[in-house]
Amino acid sequence: MTLVIVHGLEGSSESQYVIGTGSKAWAAGMNVVRMNMRNCGDTEHLGPTLYNSAMSGDVGVIAQTLIDEDGLQKLAFVGYSMGGNLVLKLLGEWGANAPPQVKAGVGVSPAMDLAPSSDALHDRANRVYEWKFLLALRRRILRKAALYPERYDVRYLRGMRSLRDFDDQITARYSGFRDAQDYYTRAASASVIDRIAVPTLVLHAEDDPFIRVLPETREKLRDNPHITYMETARGGHCAFLAAANGYDGRWAERQAIAFLQRVDRGEALTAPAPDGPWIDPRPSPADNRSHAATEDK
Repeated sequence: MTLVIVHGLEGSSESQYVIGTGSKAWAAGMNVVRMNMRNCGDTEHLGPTLYNSAMSGDVGVIAQTLIDEDGLQKLAFVGYSMGGNLVLKLLGEWGANAPPQVKAGVGVSPAMDLAPSSDALHDRANRVYEWKFLLALRRRILRKAALYPERYDVRYLRGMRSLRDFDDQITARYSGFRDAQDYYTRAASASVIDRIAVPTLVLHAEDDPFIRVLPETREKLRDNPHITYMETARGGHCAFLAAANGYDGRWAERQAIAFLQRVDRGEALTAPAPDGPWIDPRPSPADNRSHAATEDK
C-alpha cells in the first residue's frame, strides 16, 4: 500500500506529524508520499496560484498520477486539519466512483465545518493560534507578491484582524470565491461526507481548541457505514499525545496506520482503543487518556 499524507494550514511535507506518520507507515511496510500543497514547502516560485481548503482536486491529481504513471494498485490517504478536510472532501466527491485502487482514508482533526472553525479561531482563548496563522499567511502573500507583482496587491493585507478577514480579502479575491462565507461553504467536506464510499477513519477531540463539528456533520459521520468516527475527550488539535508505552506516544499517527493495516488485510473495522491496539467495543470519549495539546503546523 502507498500512503499519501496531506499537511494542514501553513504546514508542509516536513511538518512533525507528517514525518511521524510517514515513519510509522514506512516501518509498517508501506510506500510513503508526503505531499506539499501549492506554495508550501518552499514551492512558491513554481506557480502564481495560492492554495486553499477547496483544492481537493490537487490531492486527486496526485493520486491519479501515482496510479497511471507508477501503476500503483493500493493507495490510501491521511490528512491533518486542513489536509483532513481535503482528503474527506475528495473521497466524498468521488463517492462510489473512486478509483478502485483507492482503498482507504484517514482524517485527523479535520476542518470539516470551515465557517464555525474559522470563527472559533477568533475566540479570545484562541487568538495566539489565529495570530500565528495570520502572520504566516501574511508573510506568504508578501513573498508571492514579490514573485508575481502583477497578480497580488499587498494593500489588501491592511487591517486584517482575523482569519475570516484574510479569507475575505485574499483567499476569496484570488481564488474565485465571492467572499469568505462562499469559500467556507464550497470548501467544507461536511457537505459531501455522507457520500464517502471507501473505509475511512475520522479522529476528533472534544477539547480541540478551534475545530468545530456541527451536530448535523456528526450525524452524517455516524450514519455513514463506511466511516469509523471516534471523538475522544482529549487530544487537542492534531496532537493526541498518549503515554509512550513502547512507542513515541503519538496516538493518532499510530491509530491511522493500524486502521490502514486492517483495511489492507480485509479485517473488520472497529474503533481504536484509547492507548493501545484496536479493540471492540468502542470506548467512550471519557476513557481516552491522551493529553490536550496542539501540534505545531
